[in-house]
Amino acid sequence: MPRTMDGDGTPVPQRLLAAATRLFAEQGYDRTSVQEIVEAAGVTKGALYHYFGSKDDLLHEVYARVLRLQQERLDAFADADEPVERRVRDAAADVVVTTIDNLDDASIFFRSMHQLSPEKNKQVRAERRRYHERFRALIEEGQRTGVFTKETPADLVVDYHFGSIHHLSTWYRPNGPLSPQEVADHLADLLLRALRP
Repeated sequence: MPRTMDGDGTPVPQRLLAAATRLFAEQGYDRTSVQEIVEAAGVTKGALYHYFGSKDDLLHEVYARVLRLQQERLDAFADADEPVERRVRDAAADVVVTTIDNLDDASIFFRSMHQLSPEKNKQVRAERRRYHERFRALIEEGQRTGVFTKETPADLVVDYHFGSIHHLSTWYRPNGPLSPQEVADHLADLLLRALRP
Protein backbone atom coordinates (compact mmCIF):
# COMPACT_ATOMS: atom_id res chain seq x y z
CA MET A 1 0.00 0.00 0.00
CA PRO A 2 1.50 3.41 -0.98
CA ARG A 3 2.24 5.92 1.75
CA THR A 4 -0.55 8.44 2.24
CA MET A 5 1.73 11.22 3.47
CA ASP A 6 5.29 12.33 2.83
CA GLY A 7 7.78 13.73 5.33
CA ASP A 8 6.10 17.15 5.53
CA GLY A 9 2.62 15.66 5.91
CA THR A 10 1.38 16.42 2.38
CA PRO A 11 -1.03 13.68 1.22
CA VAL A 12 0.22 11.77 -1.82
CA PRO A 13 -2.87 12.59 -3.94
CA GLN A 14 -2.27 16.32 -3.35
CA ARG A 15 1.39 15.97 -4.29
CA LEU A 16 0.44 14.16 -7.48
CA LEU A 17 -2.15 16.77 -8.40
CA ALA A 18 0.26 19.63 -7.68
CA ALA A 19 2.95 18.02 -9.85
CA ALA A 20 0.51 17.23 -12.66
CA THR A 21 -0.96 20.74 -12.59
CA ARG A 22 2.47 22.36 -12.80
CA LEU A 23 3.65 20.06 -15.61
CA PHE A 24 0.41 20.28 -17.60
CA ALA A 25 0.58 24.10 -17.34
CA GLU A 26 4.25 24.24 -18.39
CA GLN A 27 4.37 21.50 -21.05
CA GLY A 28 0.78 20.70 -21.98
CA TYR A 29 -1.19 17.61 -21.07
CA ASP A 30 -0.25 15.60 -24.14
CA ARG A 31 3.49 16.31 -23.74
CA THR A 32 3.60 15.28 -20.07
CA SER A 33 4.35 11.65 -19.26
CA VAL A 34 3.21 9.69 -16.23
CA GLN A 35 6.89 9.14 -15.39
CA GLU A 36 7.50 12.91 -15.24
CA ILE A 37 4.51 13.35 -12.93
CA VAL A 38 5.59 10.67 -10.46
CA GLU A 39 9.20 11.90 -10.46
CA ALA A 40 8.04 15.48 -9.78
CA ALA A 41 5.75 14.25 -6.98
CA GLY A 42 8.45 11.99 -5.53
CA VAL A 43 6.29 8.86 -5.64
CA THR A 44 6.10 5.64 -7.63
CA LYS A 45 3.85 4.83 -10.56
CA GLY A 46 2.13 2.37 -8.21
CA ALA A 47 1.18 5.27 -5.94
CA LEU A 48 -0.25 7.23 -8.85
CA TYR A 49 -2.32 4.27 -10.04
CA HIS A 50 -3.48 3.62 -6.48
CA TYR A 51 -5.08 7.09 -6.27
CA PHE A 52 -5.74 7.84 -9.94
CA GLY A 53 -6.51 5.21 -12.53
CA SER A 54 -4.78 7.12 -15.33
CA LYS A 55 -3.33 10.40 -16.51
CA ASP A 56 -6.86 11.09 -17.81
CA ASP A 57 -8.15 10.82 -14.22
CA LEU A 58 -5.56 13.39 -13.12
CA LEU A 59 -6.67 15.82 -15.82
CA HIS A 60 -10.29 15.35 -14.78
CA GLU A 61 -9.46 15.94 -11.12
CA VAL A 62 -7.49 19.12 -11.90
CA TYR A 63 -10.72 20.69 -13.11
CA ALA A 64 -13.18 18.81 -10.91
CA ARG A 65 -11.63 20.08 -7.68
CA VAL A 66 -12.14 23.70 -8.80
CA LEU A 67 -15.65 22.98 -10.00
CA ARG A 68 -16.52 21.30 -6.67
CA LEU A 69 -15.31 24.36 -4.79
CA GLN A 70 -17.26 26.69 -7.08
CA GLN A 71 -20.41 24.56 -6.81
CA GLU A 72 -20.26 24.56 -3.00
CA ARG A 73 -19.81 28.31 -2.96
CA LEU A 74 -22.58 28.91 -5.52
CA ASP A 75 -24.97 26.73 -3.51
CA ALA A 76 -24.17 28.78 -0.40
CA PHE A 77 -24.79 32.08 -2.22
CA ALA A 78 -27.98 30.79 -3.85
CA ASP A 79 -29.36 29.53 -0.51
CA ALA A 80 -28.44 32.70 1.43
CA ASP A 81 -31.18 34.83 2.95
CA GLU A 82 -30.35 37.82 0.76
CA PRO A 83 -32.14 39.68 -2.05
CA VAL A 84 -31.70 37.94 -5.40
CA GLU A 85 -29.65 40.82 -6.83
CA ARG A 86 -27.12 40.45 -3.97
CA ARG A 87 -26.95 36.66 -4.40
CA VAL A 88 -26.38 36.96 -8.16
CA ARG A 89 -23.70 39.59 -7.69
CA ASP A 90 -21.91 37.59 -4.99
CA ALA A 91 -22.03 34.40 -7.08
CA ALA A 92 -20.95 36.21 -10.26
CA ALA A 93 -17.96 37.80 -8.52
CA ASP A 94 -16.99 34.65 -6.63
CA VAL A 95 -16.68 32.48 -9.74
CA VAL A 96 -14.27 35.06 -11.18
CA VAL A 97 -12.09 35.14 -8.05
CA THR A 98 -12.02 31.34 -7.67
CA THR A 99 -11.16 30.95 -11.36
CA ILE A 100 -8.29 33.45 -11.10
CA ASP A 101 -7.10 31.79 -7.87
CA ASN A 102 -6.96 28.51 -9.82
CA LEU A 103 -5.97 29.91 -13.20
CA ASP A 104 -3.53 27.12 -14.08
CA ASP A 105 -6.24 24.53 -13.45
CA ALA A 106 -8.78 26.41 -15.57
CA SER A 107 -6.39 27.08 -18.46
CA ILE A 108 -5.15 23.48 -18.48
CA PHE A 109 -8.66 22.23 -18.57
CA PHE A 110 -9.98 24.44 -21.36
CA ARG A 111 -6.86 23.73 -23.39
CA SER A 112 -7.03 19.96 -22.82
CA MET A 113 -10.68 19.05 -22.21
CA HIS A 114 -10.96 17.51 -25.68
CA GLN A 115 -8.30 14.98 -24.64
CA LEU A 116 -10.44 13.47 -21.90
CA SER A 117 -11.96 10.08 -22.55
CA PRO A 118 -15.57 10.26 -23.83
CA GLU A 119 -16.85 9.03 -20.44
CA LYS A 120 -14.90 11.66 -18.45
CA ASN A 121 -15.83 14.36 -20.96
CA LYS A 122 -19.50 13.51 -20.50
CA GLN A 123 -19.10 13.57 -16.72
CA VAL A 124 -17.44 17.00 -16.78
CA ARG A 125 -20.12 18.41 -19.06
CA ALA A 126 -22.78 17.17 -16.64
CA GLU A 127 -20.96 18.78 -13.69
CA ARG A 128 -20.62 22.09 -15.53
CA ARG A 129 -24.25 21.95 -16.63
CA ARG A 130 -25.34 21.52 -12.99
CA TYR A 131 -23.36 24.62 -12.03
CA HIS A 132 -24.70 26.68 -14.93
CA GLU A 133 -28.28 25.57 -14.23
CA ARG A 134 -28.02 26.66 -10.59
CA PHE A 135 -26.65 30.03 -11.69
CA ARG A 136 -29.37 30.36 -14.35
CA ALA A 137 -32.04 29.58 -11.74
CA LEU A 138 -30.90 32.67 -9.80
CA ILE A 139 -31.22 34.82 -12.93
CA GLU A 140 -34.68 33.37 -13.61
CA GLU A 141 -35.73 34.05 -10.03
CA GLY A 142 -34.80 37.70 -10.50
CA GLN A 143 -36.63 37.81 -13.81
CA ARG A 144 -39.79 36.24 -12.34
CA THR A 145 -39.85 38.73 -9.48
CA GLY A 146 -39.26 41.75 -11.73
CA VAL A 147 -35.83 42.57 -10.28
CA PHE A 148 -34.16 41.67 -13.62
CA THR A 149 -35.29 42.34 -17.17
CA LYS A 150 -36.75 39.48 -19.18
CA GLU A 151 -35.54 41.00 -22.46
CA THR A 152 -32.49 38.75 -22.59
CA PRO A 153 -33.06 35.01 -22.04
CA ALA A 154 -31.44 33.71 -18.83
CA ASP A 155 -29.46 31.10 -20.82
CA LEU A 156 -27.81 33.83 -22.88
CA VAL A 157 -27.00 35.85 -19.76
CA VAL A 158 -25.27 32.82 -18.22
CA ASP A 159 -23.36 32.03 -21.42
CA TYR A 160 -22.23 35.67 -21.67
CA HIS A 161 -20.89 35.77 -18.12
CA PHE A 162 -19.16 32.39 -18.26
CA GLY A 163 -17.75 33.10 -21.71
CA SER A 164 -15.85 36.03 -20.21
CA ILE A 165 -14.63 33.85 -17.34
CA HIS A 166 -13.39 31.10 -19.66
CA HIS A 167 -11.14 33.65 -21.37
CA LEU A 168 -9.49 34.94 -18.18
CA SER A 169 -6.49 32.68 -18.66
CA THR A 170 -5.71 34.34 -22.00
CA TRP A 171 -5.31 37.84 -20.59
CA TYR A 172 -5.26 37.99 -16.79
CA ARG A 173 -1.81 38.43 -15.24
CA PRO A 174 -1.21 38.39 -11.46
CA ASN A 175 1.20 41.33 -11.81
CA GLY A 176 -1.28 43.33 -13.92
CA PRO A 177 -3.13 46.48 -12.88
CA LEU A 178 -6.24 44.75 -11.48
CA SER A 179 -6.48 42.42 -8.49
CA PRO A 180 -8.68 39.31 -8.74
CA GLN A 181 -11.35 41.03 -6.65
CA GLU A 182 -11.30 44.14 -8.86
CA VAL A 183 -11.75 42.03 -12.00
CA ALA A 184 -14.54 40.14 -10.24
CA ASP A 185 -16.28 43.35 -9.18
CA HIS A 186 -16.13 44.82 -12.69
CA LEU A 187 -17.48 41.67 -14.36
CA ALA A 188 -20.22 41.20 -11.74
CA ASP A 189 -21.26 44.86 -12.12
CA LEU A 190 -21.35 44.50 -15.91
CA LEU A 191 -23.63 41.50 -15.51
CA LEU A 192 -25.97 43.33 -13.15
CA ARG A 193 -26.14 46.39 -15.41
CA ALA A 194 -27.18 44.13 -18.28
CA LEU A 195 -29.89 42.54 -16.11
CA ARG A 196 -31.51 45.67 -14.65
CA PRO A 197 -34.86 46.63 -16.21
